[in-house]
Amino acid sequence: MLDIPDSHQDLLDSPVATLATIGPDGRPQLSEIWFLADADGVRISLNSSRQKTKNLARNPACTLFILDTARPSRYLEIRADAQIAADSSYEFADKVGVKYGADLRVHDHEGETRVVVSLNPVKINAIDMAAS
Repeated sequence: MLDIPDSHQDLLDSPVATLATIGPDGRPQLSEIWFLADADGVRISLNSSRQKTKNLARNPACTLFILDTARPSRYLEIRADAQIAADSSYEFADKVGVKYGADLRVHDHEGETRVVVSLNPVKINAIDMAAS
C-alpha cells in the first residue's frame, strides 16, 4: 500500500481528512472529505459536479492532510497526483458509505454522478512535532 511509517498508520483510520486542490484561479481550495485507505491505497468518492472534482480534472496535483485531533502536533501529509475514474454504479461510493454509515446517493442530485479519486503519492510527510 502506501509507504506510511508505522507511527502514523493509525491516522489512515481517521474519520475525516482535508483535501487540498488547486482552484481555477490558481489558489488552493480546501475541503473536508471522507476517504478510504486500504490495500488499494487512499481513495475518495466525489460528486462529479463539485469544484474539487473539476479542480482535480484540470490539475491532478493535490494534498491529503490528516490531523491527529487528539494530538494536533501530529499529522500526515500525502502529496499526490489524483487519478479519476467513473463510479456510476456507486460500487466504491457504497464502500465509503459502509465506513461512514451513510448512503452517498442522498448527497447527489438527479443527473449527478460519482467518481473514484485514487491518490498516487509523490511525497509523504509523517510529522510529530512533539517527538523528542
